[in-house]
Amino acid sequence: MAETSTTAGGGTECPASADGPAAGKPRAVPPASGGGLGDPTALQLLRRLDSGPRGLTETQAEERLARFGENTLPARRPVPWAWRFLRSLRDPFTAVLLCLGLVSALVASWGTASVITVLVVVSCVLRSSGEHRADRSITALRELVAGTATVLRRTDADAMPTDRDLPVDQLVPGDVIRLGPGDLVPADVRLLRASGLTVYQAALTGESAPVAKYPVDAPGAGAGQPFEQPQLCFQGSGVASGSGTALVVATGAHTRFAASHRDLGRREASAFDRSVHGISWILVRFTLLTPPLVLMAGAALRGRGLETLPFAVAVAVGMTPEMLPVITTTCLARGASLLARRHGVIVKRLPALHDLGAVDVLCVDKTGTLTQDRPVVDRALDANGKDAPEVLRRAAAAAWWTLQLADLPAPDALDEALLDAADEDDLLAYDGVAALPFDPVRRLATAVVRTPGALGSHTLLVKGAVEAVLGRCALQPRERARLLARAHESAADGLRVLAVATAVRPARHRDYTPADERGLTFEGFVTLRDALVPSAADALRVLADRGVAVRVLTGDHPGTAARACRDLGLDPGEVRTAADLDGLTDTQLGELADRTTVFARLTPEHKARITLALRSRGHVTGHLGDGINDLPALHAADVGICPRDATDLARESADVVLADKDLTAISHAITAGRYSSANIAAYLRVTLSSNLGNVIAMLAAGILLPFLPMLPTQVLVQNMCFDAAQLAFAYDRPSPGALKRPTVLRSRDLLGFITGFGLLNAVADLATFGVLALAVHGPGAANDESVFHSGWFTENLLTQALVMLLLRIGRRGAEGRHEPGPVGWGATALAAVGLVLPLSPLGPPLGMTALPAFYYPLLAAVLGLYAAGLVVTRSRYERRRAEGEGEGEGEDGRGYGFEHEFTHSDRGRRGERNHDGG
Repeated sequence: MAETSTTAGGGTECPASADGPAAGKPRAVPPASGGGLGDPTALQLLRRLDSGPRGLTETQAEERLARFGENTLPARRPVPWAWRFLRSLRDPFTAVLLCLGLVSALVASWGTASVITVLVVVSCVLRSSGEHRADRSITALRELVAGTATVLRRTDADAMPTDRDLPVDQLVPGDVIRLGPGDLVPADVRLLRASGLTVYQAALTGESAPVAKYPVDAPGAGAGQPFEQPQLCFQGSGVASGSGTALVVATGAHTRFAASHRDLGRREASAFDRSVHGISWILVRFTLLTPPLVLMAGAALRGRGLETLPFAVAVAVGMTPEMLPVITTTCLARGASLLARRHGVIVKRLPALHDLGAVDVLCVDKTGTLTQDRPVVDRALDANGKDAPEVLRRAAAAAWWTLQLADLPAPDALDEALLDAADEDDLLAYDGVAALPFDPVRRLATAVVRTPGALGSHTLLVKGAVEAVLGRCALQPRERARLLARAHESAADGLRVLAVATAVRPARHRDYTPADERGLTFEGFVTLRDALVPSAADALRVLADRGVAVRVLTGDHPGTAARACRDLGLDPGEVRTAADLDGLTDTQLGELADRTTVFARLTPEHKARITLALRSRGHVTGHLGDGINDLPALHAADVGICPRDATDLARESADVVLADKDLTAISHAITAGRYSSANIAAYLRVTLSSNLGNVIAMLAAGILLPFLPMLPTQVLVQNMCFDAAQLAFAYDRPSPGALKRPTVLRSRDLLGFITGFGLLNAVADLATFGVLALAVHGPGAANDESVFHSGWFTENLLTQALVMLLLRIGRRGAEGRHEPGPVGWGATALAAVGLVLPLSPLGPPLGMTALPAFYYPLLAAVLGLYAAGLVVTRSRYERRRAEGEGEGEGEDGRGYGFEHEFTHSDRGRRGERNHDGG
């Protein structure tokens, strides 16, 4: 018969197994790396460690301390703040900003240079602060290790052992220690003796309920997962009740606790980091390529030398979107501010808001997210599987009188669920006499009450683990097997099962003992399930509608996790456990994680590994966790999320903090992230396509014209006007379509987009050249270079205004929208400046003059054709994008030659990575 695990209240969960790492003679091999601490018997393990039940001698302990080192978490070499700051300058985006500042200084644009310098400093400070925060998380982990431990030591081999309180850092493999209530387990240990010992393992497994621990001294007892083995306790856990004597088998860096958090200081680049890296390299290439092209064209075709250098530098400045960091920071800061005010969501790292908008897989634990941290009664059944309210009344009465008569401080979770489900009158119908509280050896609890309506007799109300209760009932073997099978069916379906039995005994005054729990009459079962979070089902539907897949990563039993998912309308499919993952390569794990919804019986290492495997498949992942056991996964995810009441270390490590552990709050955060990402993408779409078109046109003009097409000062003024108008993107409200899919900026897709629309912009500029040539050299023309400069300046600002209006949103988003919005007002202001500035008193100092009257109708015709071209191209783009969304975007996920810059979640499932770079 399969062994079953029990809770403190005696409830059977589901079949469980056990396994563990190996230990041999004292050696520097972490248990997490392989082998099994539970495989040998206790005597064999003592011999391997050259120890005994009386502990080590002082000489042995000193020798081992010198050999293995102190029992502390591995120290990380502190990195000086100045070195962190300088190291941040290696980031390509920061390099672009530095180049931009240098260029601005060369053309004496000191205001721009100063702003860029501030942006560089802020960027480096933020990056350095993030690394410093990670280091503080590692340091804080040390506080979770006990300060002292009770150790058996001998002065010499013949002396009697004495209990000594030693600093934990002095423990060595082979020491024998005492454990008592409230103690923190100071190292990885194997139990030699235990009495009613239960341990909290939440720091390692996430399970909030205490776990029963007791010696198992049989060969092969270490089969299964290490945290399920009752004879093993691990550093980072705490003693809830009982006492025990244990053998230290691993210390310091070799404990599972240390192994679980070894890589917390190193974090993979997030989706935002990868996007910025790719876009930065595009900008670096254009910035470095443009000036040489301008200089070579001028020298080869017009015989100009270094006198074109200021113009070449100005063109390079015009190509680079100086406002990118400002727009990005403003969009993200506004979104973060709205989240904090309206939904109590705190974004600690601004780029994490973009990552939230890009998330297409959200990893969550079960308890607290999908289910509440308490069970509720599901049904009460008799031996034939029919509803039996009397079974529930007897179980609740047993819980009530055990609590009252055994002087327990509070009911455990299962007893509390029974009391909540019962009526107060049912409890008062019984009169308690005595109680035998639950203990992990008997795995049941008994309340003795006066038999209603029968003087001189007492009734034993017994509840507990199914095997324990049925083993004490007067049943035929076949009947017992049938009831066990029924209980295991319920347990496999994710329910906890309590068995209830009774016995009538003659009243007596002496105490009742466990020996009285024999010859019982079986009454029935009480099944319990996890209480669901009320908002979880609706939140899961919203996430699914927005293209976010949910992965449940839990330390609970597979059946329990699957049952919670089914109750919430989430298809669990085939549940996988840690045992299914250990033999898989990272590639195989990624494929498995792509098609699996629920992973159960996981350790912290498994959670982090699954998260990294999903990222390797091209997914942008978020992880919601609140405990120490979630730290590795919080660091492994693109964005780590925790509730406000999480442990201090989890809050320190997370990128986003929620007011409550609620999926609804995450959906709000994802919405804000997508709005911010859509505005950033619209800015890049408009700015880079316009700038590319202008640069192409300037290069052509430099070849075709005997003079500079625009003075350096005019280029810089034009660029400043662009930047001021484009600040409106930070305050725009994108179309509802931006919420439908996860959005992540992809540099290659963006490059394709700006190439297509940039060429269209260049065609419009070249058409303007013809109009300007007529204005300069045609009939009645002023025959003045300043006319050309003024005309092109005006045309550039007007085309930029058109692009802002027509490319900021898609066709479907524009329907039904009548108010101009911030972008509309910004485009109007930009067009007004383009028309008025050459005519104003500022025109002559900038080298501009009034334009001939006939130029404006011709310019209007060019702009009309350009607008028509934009509309036609955009319509084709929108149509192809809609077809791509409906058909999985074709074989290669591409549109009609250049992709839009939003990556859909199905693309990640095909394994396409979100990496670009130089």
